[in-house]
Amino acid sequence: MDLTNRENTGTKLRSYIVTAEAPGEGHPDKIADQIADAILDAALMRDPYARVACEVLTSTGLVLVGGEITTDGYIDIAKEARQVIQDIGYTSSQYGFDAHSVSILSAIQTQSSDIAQSVIGRNGAVIGAGDQGLVFGYACDETPEYMPFASLYSQRMMKKVAQLRKERTCSWMRPDAKGLVRIAYEQGKVSYLAGLVLSVQHDEHVSQKTIQEFCIEHVVKPLFGDLVCEKTNILINPSGRFIIGGPQGDTGLTGRKIIADSYGGSARHGGGAYSGKDPSKVDRSAAYMARNIAKTIVKAQLASQCEVQLSYAIGVSDPIGCEVSTFGTGKVPDKLLSKKALQVFDCSPQGIIDMFQLRHVLYRNTAVYGHFGREEFPWEQISKDKMHTLVRIVS
Repeated sequence: MDLTNRENTGTKLRSYIVTAEAPGEGHPDKIADQIADAILDAALMRDPYARVACEVLTSTGLVLVGGEITTDGYIDIAKEARQVIQDIGYTSSQYGFDAHSVSILSAIQTQSSDIAQSVIGRNGAVIGAGDQGLVFGYACDETPEYMPFASLYSQRMMKKVAQLRKERTCSWMRPDAKGLVRIAYEQGKVSYLAGLVLSVQHDEHVSQKTIQEFCIEHVVKPLFGDLVCEKTNILINPSGRFIIGGPQGDTGLTGRKIIADSYGGSARHGGGAYSGKDPSKVDRSAAYMARNIAKTIVKAQLASQCEVQLSYAIGVSDPIGCEVSTFGTGKVPDKLLSKKALQVFDCSPQGIIDMFQLRHVLYRNTAVYGHFGREEFPWEQISKDKMHTLVRIVS
């Protein structure tokens, strides 16, 4: 969707299509994200003030863990990685990636002392942003979760595929999967499913016809129902063959699916990934705050869609910029919202950590099926006090 056009017309656009994609939990990039966040969880469980910037590469029979970790606790990196791989379902050598035999290599070092002294105070408080950068948060009122429909349902499609595989509803399905959803809008409202692409890894013996019929009956129809019509273009395993998958089929890297992690193309995202980073890193924590601010604005009915941009300088506590865009749907000027948002929300790294209790979150749960639109995460919880305060000071 063209954000430039949306800026001027808001929901008055008569017809357009929004597309979003999502990788499944067995996709090589998502394996990397889940391992990175499992290592982060292990570090924070032993030392809530651990500083972690963990990167993971996966390939055939190999996991390479790199980055910087500073902690007083011990982390069994190989154990954490193998547990993730096993939980996903890579438990057979025929997949080319097996939790029991995969090689785990570690190249971890401690955080740079130059960065550490500008970020962490003597008492462990975060006194400045861990790096410069900009982040975005987005919300809209087209779903109860305040998420874009295509983004939300592409993730749900991947979750449904994994559920069917793990429940053994189909014995031929393997762990790798990827999906894409195209939603058509009329007069700014969801109208029909314009297109869908679903690729699932499978055993060699199963026919293309069996895969297509199963996925349409057990995935597409239950999720999209009446949105499927004669205009819908459905492609199931369009390559015709998906036996080789996971890290055997493609190298995986942490942070390579950040548009799927966020809003699926309905909004912008910053340049930094989320997974593998402790909450002192604003790439992650400030993105959660930006989402909370945007969702608060939409839930308060100050706009029907909202994007919040926060920008930071390394070692500086407060954001150096806050810009709010409501794409022509706002009931008050965007400049006013931009100014007042920082009066209501403490967007310093420590303020964000305190608000969402980010040292006590299980981050591995965020590493697949999206970081937003899921009520289990604290940044999805809206403070009524902050919402009412914001409405009062902008009215």
